[in-house]
Amino acid sequence: MLDYREAGLTPDDLKEMYRTMHLARRLDERMWLLNRAGKLPFVISCQGQEATQVGAGYALDTAVDVISPYYRDLALVTHFGMTAEETMLFAFAKKGDISSGGKQMPSHFSKKSNNIMTQGSCVATQVLHAVGASFKFKMDDEKRVALTTLGEGSSNQGDFHEGLNFVGVHKLPFICIIENNKYAISVPVELQYGADKLSDRAIGYGIHGEHIDGNDPIAVYKAVKEARERAMNGEGGTIIEAMSTRLTAHSSDDDDSYREKGELKEEDCLMRFKAYIKEYEVADDEWFETLEAEAKKIVTDATKAAEKAPYPDAREALTHVYEEVNNG
Repeated sequence: MLDYREAGLTPDDLKEMYRTMHLARRLDERMWLLNRAGKLPFVISCQGQEATQVGAGYALDTAVDVISPYYRDLALVTHFGMTAEETMLFAFAKKGDISSGGKQMPSHFSKKSNNIMTQGSCVATQVLHAVGASFKFKMDDEKRVALTTLGEGSSNQGDFHEGLNFVGVHKLPFICIIENNKYAISVPVELQYGADKLSDRAIGYGIHGEHIDGNDPIAVYKAVKEARERAMNGEGGTIIEAMSTRLTAHSSDDDDSYREKGELKEEDCLMRFKAYIKEYEVADDEWFETLEAEAKKIVTDATKAAEKAPYPDAREALTHVYEEVNNG
């Protein structure tokens, strides 16, 4: 992993990054337990990709920058202000779900007040949403960027290519992170694309491309920080291919026996970052133990609140679907 001082980070920054990664992991693990207990119908996991997501989010300005996430981005939206209770409310499809009022599948993130754009169900459409936002920023001379994420499988969709070509033509303030976890559900990378690196596609769009270790949050932070600086200087967009590790099956409905046993050994970014923090004497065992207790309480309280929350009324089925006109 990179030396955090070379990236301009402080010990407190490392602690905050780990805190968000850790909370997202514990939320994710709880949702899997609830799924297996028959309380949640579906879970799609961020486990193993927290380093990419938090490293990226930490390099952005959450007050002005906009994110258009994909379904695996629990850690990213947590950094941008999605609370544990809001996460559980959408997991249980309850009325208080900030993303859709309990109408959408889990992990369709949206929170306008925190610059999290509404997500569509078709993979790669979030690229076009973010490109549109970045085009608006350039037209109005706003000093902000739009960031989108997707898996390497989604990078083969037409929306991805059309969006990135538009970014290159207009030199938009845009960052795309390909969270390459090496599997599009069950399809390995050797059956997905012929290039050595997906970041090389940037050459064809006339934008900057980087291939980095997505299990290193500091490397991701540095790459995204530099991409944002280029965007602010009018130098256009960036594709960052972050090589990550999907620790779970594709979703709670997937049997990942297609992967070799032991394939994921020693690739857990959370454990790797914890060891790094201890090696640099940024935090001791007592700090980690306190953090564990805090996260457990946050997740438990959020779970209980969501379980008690009401489901949306059937009469609300069309609310926010069609325009509501007051003829009074």
